[in-house]
Amino acid sequence: MSVTDVTRTDLQPVLDAARENALDVDRSGRFPREAVAALRSSGLLGLTAPTELGGMGGGPGDFIETVSALAGACGSTAMVYLMHVVAMMPVLVATPEGLPDLPRQLATGEKFASLALSEKGSRSHFWAPVSRQARQNGSVRLEADKSWVTSAGEADVIVASCLVSEAGSADSDLFVVPTATAGVTVAGPWTGMGLRGNASSPIALDTTIPYDYRLGKPGEGFRLMMEVILPWFNIGNAAVSLGLAQAACDAAVQHCTGARLEHLDQALADLPTVRAQLARMHILLDTQRTYLRAVAASVAAPDDTTPLRVLASKAAANEAALTITDIAMRVCGGAAFSQHLAVDRYFRDARAGFVMAPTADALYDFYGKAITGRPLF
Repeated sequence: MSVTDVTRTDLQPVLDAARENALDVDRSGRFPREAVAALRSSGLLGLTAPTELGGMGGGPGDFIETVSALAGACGSTAMVYLMHVVAMMPVLVATPEGLPDLPRQLATGEKFASLALSEKGSRSHFWAPVSRQARQNGSVRLEADKSWVTSAGEADVIVASCLVSEAGSADSDLFVVPTATAGVTVAGPWTGMGLRGNASSPIALDTTIPYDYRLGKPGEGFRLMMEVILPWFNIGNAAVSLGLAQAACDAAVQHCTGARLEHLDQALADLPTVRAQLARMHILLDTQRTYLRAVAASVAAPDDTTPLRVLASKAAANEAALTITDIAMRVCGGAAFSQHLAVDRYFRDARAGFVMAPTADALYDFYGKAITGRPLF
């Protein structure tokens, strides 16, 4: 049995919990605890971890299919799951010397993780922290204002970035910070237009942790962000966008097939203009899903085209989701606008990916730099 076959079985209870609570999560803006609890017990938190660590040994293809399915059930659940997996990946490849059991804990669901990279001072340029560390014998002092930390107040550990301590250096480090440590504070509430349950609050770090909680070698943070975090985050975020787009497509087809114009004795789908818009949605979705699967395969077996494809995957999927959910709102009309369908939620949730670091516009710029022979940074 393949990993994908296993995930189909293990994922169903999670999808059920996510769907059952999605409306309340969205309306109340609360964390999707039921779905996260189901994820912890399902084994899917370790989907991409090696089996010898208690994981499932899955790859990028398994990851995008799982994230996409979750997004169709509850966008907030998909995002907190995405951030756990993406935070786990650099821990797997550059395990902190002081936390040798952390990979197993993350893979088995004993620990739940997230990323804390973006900062108030550098905003969506997540790769460029402005905070610095201060070495104190075997410890390190971290002072930083981290922005948009998914699962803030819920994750057991966060992977946080900072510049190295040497003045004038642009090198950075990544540290694992247990959130129960004194001086780790959720610095404000989370209220968003969409993904309202993913608890993306700011976190203030004014704390001291062991220096050997550092991932990899000193100054290796930028490389880990670019070579490990960025590929997994981009394809995962693209999968969230396409999962939301798929849900919007399905809802629009169902509504337009069932809703009737009684005075004409026709369904909405009998109108050629409506059918044309439904077709446009499906063609765009199918195109982007095919492309994302190709990108995931490229991440699994990298070649010279992989970096460009990684840049393109998130930007293209984010933009496609904007278009598809907008069409769904249009063809469903008042039923969508008055929140009688879930289409308005998919519409709002889809807006998050486009502005989430790295933003789609930044990715287009990076892509343009790459194809015109200019340095990315």
